[in-house]
Amino acid sequence: MLRQLDIVLINPGDKRQVYQTLADDYSATEPPFWPSVMASYLRNNGISVEVIDSNAENYTADETAAEISRLNPLLTVVVVYGSQPSASTQNMTISGKICKAVKEGTRSLVALGGLHPSALPRQTITEEGVDFVIEGEGFTTLIGLINVLKNRGDYSKVAGLWYYDNGVIRHNKRAELLHDLDVSLPMAAWDLLPMAKYKAHNWHCFDDINNRMPYGAIYTSLGCPFSCVFCCINAPFGGSGIRYRSPQLVIEEIGVLVDKYGIKNIKIIDELFVLRESHYMTIVDLIIQRGYDLNIWAYARVDTVKAENLKKMKKAGINWLALGIESANPEVRDGAEKKMRVKDIKHVVETIQNEGIRVIGNYIFGLPDDTIDTMQETLDLAIDLRCEFANFYCAMAYPGSRLYEIAVKERWVLPKMWHGYSQHSYEIQPLPTKYISAAEVLRFRDQAFHIYFEDLGYREMIEDKFSKEVRSHIEGMTKTRLKRKLLENGN
Repeated sequence: MLRQLDIVLINPGDKRQVYQTLADDYSATEPPFWPSVMASYLRNNGISVEVIDSNAENYTADETAAEISRLNPLLTVVVVYGSQPSASTQNMTISGKICKAVKEGTRSLVALGGLHPSALPRQTITEEGVDFVIEGEGFTTLIGLINVLKNRGDYSKVAGLWYYDNGVIRHNKRAELLHDLDVSLPMAAWDLLPMAKYKAHNWHCFDDINNRMPYGAIYTSLGCPFSCVFCCINAPFGGSGIRYRSPQLVIEEIGVLVDKYGIKNIKIIDELFVLRESHYMTIVDLIIQRGYDLNIWAYARVDTVKAENLKKMKKAGINWLALGIESANPEVRDGAEKKMRVKDIKHVVETIQNEGIRVIGNYIFGLPDDTIDTMQETLDLAIDLRCEFANFYCAMAYPGSRLYEIAVKERWVLPKMWHGYSQHSYEIQPLPTKYISAAEVLRFRDQAFHIYFEDLGYREMIEDKFSKEVRSHIEGMTKTRLKRKLLENGN
């Protein structure tokens, strides 16, 4: 008799719900970092595991449940994660549907883990009808839970677990974080993922717009040492901080992606890759030594970029750096605890671009001190900087952020459905500021998107740096007008 499978990890997703029609040609389909490293950890500890990437496979909740029924695991874990602040909570709607379908259609027990469940564990186990919620990273919690399920042990001994005890919700203290990442998480379980289905962001491939596949995403560190008020990414870790993998292990994993899967387009998932110089520059040196032909993008901060490193970073294939510029107004930006001067921002962007590295600028409208005038300052700065691409966000109170705590305390209106936290969804409900309404913020954001990408100077720059084909791609993108419930009926 075959041994029963221990765990199936599910990466949930509903592209149309989250991105509307932008999902068709413009958004990325990213390998799910958290389920893949979780699977690696479990497998290294003798736990049998499979991964279902419902997002990449475009499965419905019922189709996902049918796969679970076929695999017949002891435990199904829906991992609601994401490598940017909005990516976890916005997937809770489809995650809840998957959990319901699995509970009703299979014999498997069901757990929810990831960023959002770690931020709101009690609410999650109460609302979603699951057997368990995993608070924290989840690695050792899942080992403990499987052992209890197999041996009919005591749930109270499993750190990081929320569960029911005769109808009463119980929970245990968080598990300790993993510290030696090289030993604990040697490499993602790429062999458990549908590697042929992943596609890079459109802008990431502006130098070769027709070759966005295959696509890989790796981490070189976990966590972030900063505490921006609007950010929730440290929720699974219990606070700010950063832990590193060795550059030697990182380059070995890059080698697997290149040699086994033919991958050139790579995202470095780290919340802040360009931080510890000895770490990221050693990785850069190792890539150059191996002679890999890569197209990499990674996150940096304006105040962590060092001009003397850029030439070598470009040589290693780091073609894009994403900068969190957020706001042009110092009072608005400093209120969000992001202290930079506009002239510093301009200098750093120009310095990066002068070395042939492209910049994607990230901007936020609707921070607590924003007015129409300060948001216009930010848009004017974006147009002036003329980054090769830009993301325009509305300020959102993501669960796990201090802004969410403030919003709950002040009784601000929050999205009625979890996918309303998606920046591109029909149901989006951004925050109001001290001075303007949520509808005004959203209207400004959507107009800013079109003003920026329809700007003639921007389009000419794109054609000059890349090609007419990329310019045509941008023109096609701007023909999409997102539908917004909040802006209907004259709001």
